[in-house]
Amino acid sequence: MKNNDTPIGNKIIQALSAGDNIKYNYKQIAAKAGIFDKQGREEVKKIIQDFVEADILLLAGRGKYRLNPRYLTREHTGRQYAIGRLDVRYNGAAYVIQDDPGSEDIFVGERNLSNALHNDIVKVMLFPPRKNKKPEGQVVEIIERSKKQLVGTIRENRGIAYFIPDNQSVRRDILIPGRLLNGAKDGEKVVVVITEWTPGSRSPIGEVTHVLGQPGNNDVEMNSILAEYDFPLAFPEEVEKEAAAIPVEITDKELKQRRDFRQTTTFTIDPADAKDFDDAISYEKLPNGHHRIGVHIADVSYYVKPGSLIDKEAYSRGTSVYLVDRTIPMLPEVLSNNLCSLRPNEDKLCFSAVFDMDDDAKVHKEWFGRTVINSDRRFNYDEVQTIIESGEGDFSEIILPVHHIAQILRKKRMDNNAINFETEEVKFRLDENGKPIGVYLKVQKEANFLVEEFMLLANRKVAEKVGRKTSKQQQIKPFVYRVHDEPAEDKLESFKNFVKTLGYDLKTGSRKALTTSFNQMFAQAKEQSETDMLNKLSIRIMARAIYSTDNIGHYGLAFPYYTHFTSPIRRYPDLMVHRIFDAYLHNQPGVNKNEYEEYCKHSSQMEQKAAEAERSSVKYKQAEFMADKVGQIFDATISGVSKWGLFAELKESKCEGLIPMRSLDDDFYYLDEEKYTLVGLHHGHNYRFGDSIKVKVMEVDLVKKQTRLELA
Repeated sequence: MKNNDTPIGNKIIQALSAGDNIKYNYKQIAAKAGIFDKQGREEVKKIIQDFVEADILLLAGRGKYRLNPRYLTREHTGRQYAIGRLDVRYNGAAYVIQDDPGSEDIFVGERNLSNALHNDIVKVMLFPPRKNKKPEGQVVEIIERSKKQLVGTIRENRGIAYFIPDNQSVRRDILIPGRLLNGAKDGEKVVVVITEWTPGSRSPIGEVTHVLGQPGNNDVEMNSILAEYDFPLAFPEEVEKEAAAIPVEITDKELKQRRDFRQTTTFTIDPADAKDFDDAISYEKLPNGHHRIGVHIADVSYYVKPGSLIDKEAYSRGTSVYLVDRTIPMLPEVLSNNLCSLRPNEDKLCFSAVFDMDDDAKVHKEWFGRTVINSDRRFNYDEVQTIIESGEGDFSEIILPVHHIAQILRKKRMDNNAINFETEEVKFRLDENGKPIGVYLKVQKEANFLVEEFMLLANRKVAEKVGRKTSKQQQIKPFVYRVHDEPAEDKLESFKNFVKTLGYDLKTGSRKALTTSFNQMFAQAKEQSETDMLNKLSIRIMARAIYSTDNIGHYGLAFPYYTHFTSPIRRYPDLMVHRIFDAYLHNQPGVNKNEYEEYCKHSSQMEQKAAEAERSSVKYKQAEFMADKVGQIFDATISGVSKWGLFAELKESKCEGLIPMRSLDDDFYYLDEEKYTLVGLHHGHNYRFGDSIKVKVMEVDLVKKQTRLELA
């Protein structure tokens, strides 16, 4: 019989289940359990040792113990517990957000946070409910830390060094003993890990792992953003060594096992400053008049083997990260820019999708497999755009028919109820020190659409090959899909009511009616200069696309089957897809669905982190660009409304700032969330999303990456 099944064992657990996190010696534990005789205390002593070995009790100092929070159950305490993600607000209040969408958030006061930090997964003990009050509780266990490292500034005061985090949600200063400063000086930005945090103590102990340098320096700030989102600042030495040891030469044996496209006209199209080329297109006109178009993707899986150090590092990163002034690759440079990159006039190994198509872009034949190519030409988007517009230039006899088919593919996709989002991407012109000296918008043109349509075709056809049943007896094997759910009904209804006030009729009766009216609205909005605003709002109401082994289709693209196959140099899910797809082409058994679902969740999380890091770098550069413009007045558009105030985007530079609610002192304003409007209670003056206003730049805070504005 286990000791926790004995009467005394149960008494001990019940006695320590108050959730107060206090540590006790064995005599105090015996007393709390109502045991005072010598023989009983000796029994308690033995059970305590058994409980420590079983991880039921935790050592909490010399001769003292506390109950492991995971053994706090309703059975022992008569209390309820919940698990969720901790959301700490700037004012110190915190809420535990549970996975179940129907569950209420649980309020946790600052004194009840224990050692939990923002975004940690925690277990909370619920307090007895109070009438008309939200659920409230106390953190009793940190199940999973959200952050491995923190970014901030070192401060020294009277010989004591402490660390102030940049992230305002981390409301703890961290003490740094002199031996753990690692050369960091007062005022420098650093990366810190928490090494010790005694339960009940407000301030943890930390160690400096990286000294970034002086705030304001471009490299320091960009590295700060990477570290803030837990992306490593460099590849481990052993990973670089493993990458450097990969043979450069392709063996004759390997070439003979592949379909050879080296004599077929092949080209890449990428941004002018790109260094990794992970996709190429080949073209040949067939005797029957059909077009054979190959989509050739770098065969990263040939070089990066499962379980290798490179593979583990790539999985951990999940994706390449694109900051304003740099790319942080998922793979070491020897792979991303050299071995795997489809550079011109070099033999390169690929995994390809090849389509025989007629003049109406109908696919008559498809083939998938490993190939070798030799790209004839590297184009940038502007060069291809010039060929499309002028009808002449190098390779025009190849580019023009490929462009023609891409246009038909795009039209078919739109006719099939895909949603035509057209988002603006802000880019900066930087000087030699990385300081922004200009802002411009990246415009998508036909050259971009040419590449996009063939990548979409390859992704769709690979997913169909695995996921679509060709017979009733066929068993569908587990696969990694890129899925996009339909928008939530309540968000869609609010959006529908809002755009109705602008004169747009959004029909929500069916998917076809909705997507058709979405696209009609976008087309009509171009004439009213409301396209950008409506695109932004539309994207906000949409679900986020994620990776999953459960195929629900891709709502935005209107594809019932879709995956990511075309970018394995910069996305780990594409590498997984290559490995699984190749195995299935060779009739190997299905992979473990549950295992790959976990991989999908991790990949989705890392993709989200990368997107947040990218946005953070844009916000920093926007604030840096506005730093010398304090006092100036600009035309702007209201780009967001909240209980904090109005967000405004400057029309010329697309930089965004906040007009705090406290500065709107001509009335008392409240937020009407359904109408995306701040409403003046007394005088009826309203501020609505999309309204044009004039603003004055009042203050720029580079640390917070914020610009404070006021109405001019």
